[in-house]
Amino acid sequence: MSKNSEQGMNEFALLDPEEGLPLFYPFVAPEAKEELLDTLNSRWIGQGPKVELFEKKFSEILGSKNKFIATGSGTDSLHLAYLLAGIKAGDEVITPVFTCTATNLPLLYEGATPVFTDIDPETLNINFNDIEHRITKKTKAIVAVDYGGIPAKYDDLLEICKKYNLKLIADCAQSIGSKYKNLSACEYADFTTYSFQAIKTITTSDGGMLSIKDPNLVEKAKRLRWFGIDRSSKQKGNWENDIKELGYKYQMTDFAACLGLSALNHLPILIKKRRDLLKTYVENIKHDDVEVLQKDNDPDYYVCPWLCTLIVKKNRFALMKKLRKFSVESAQVHYRNDRYSIFGGRVKDLPNMDLLEDKYLVLPLHHKVEISDCLKICRIINEGW
Repeated sequence: MSKNSEQGMNEFALLDPEEGLPLFYPFVAPEAKEELLDTLNSRWIGQGPKVELFEKKFSEILGSKNKFIATGSGTDSLHLAYLLAGIKAGDEVITPVFTCTATNLPLLYEGATPVFTDIDPETLNINFNDIEHRITKKTKAIVAVDYGGIPAKYDDLLEICKKYNLKLIADCAQSIGSKYKNLSACEYADFTTYSFQAIKTITTSDGGMLSIKDPNLVEKAKRLRWFGIDRSSKQKGNWENDIKELGYKYQMTDFAACLGLSALNHLPILIKKRRDLLKTYVENIKHDDVEVLQKDNDPDYYVCPWLCTLIVKKNRFALMKKLRKFSVESAQVHYRNDRYSIFGGRVKDLPNMDLLEDKYLVLPLHHKVEISDCLKICRIINEGW
């Protein structure tokens, strides 16, 4: 990205919803207030029965027999996944360069090294063909991220993991409800994480979920989530509760679970609307210099989109300025992680990421966006910039 372009980005402050169409808008179910009032009138406002109920109902919606534990954030879930996978200082983890920093920062907590791979130009996900040559004796796991809701090629990733005895970790922060070859990511991965951060498809204000395939790790996960303490033993009121593991404060609260439980009732409608909005963008953007990133034209993919991402071949910044002129917010949202100093500097052998770094742009796609809004945005783009 050029210096002038980066300076120009400062012109784009967050858009007030009353002034136009913001990029994101949190969904809060109408019945959430009643759910919250019920909790306020109970003895449980921290981690209590509604957290367990949310875990149960979420697993039922996914139709998975895995065990699920709710956390304070998607980042918490990722860190727990890395701990449960046995990732330690000195280990290497194959991970996509293009993702939220939350995917990779918890690896640094443990002193592990993220080994960045290139992107698949059709999905912006991890590039399956750029993994194997990066595996060393230090490699312990592969992390896949479902960018924008498009699932990774989990069967191929699982094959590599089995070949090299690696753990497969799926970051599904952006892909609740998406499937690859008719299966959710949690049916492929050893550990799968989800995010309910404020602007995700459903929200608990902030929160996450961890799916664990190995049932023998569930109790350990619960201990690590709560200071290393076995809560069920502690609540018996006697001293049978030694702490032998370094734990964290990663639990979800019943307040957060209230938002999640009420939102789950609306999830099918929210997913349908997001799919309809993406379809509208795909069918109505007709400019030669713009391609809409999507995979619903491929039978292997069922996409529950969190983002609508454009690949803009010429002058993305000018298109952003034109959209803002019509009070439409757009942005990049995520950046290649090797731009951040904390990860050690830019990686040179990522040609697809280099090619697309200045070409992707995200459009509004959420429950407040109407089909008419999409059509307006399509017309603005089709007129050129």
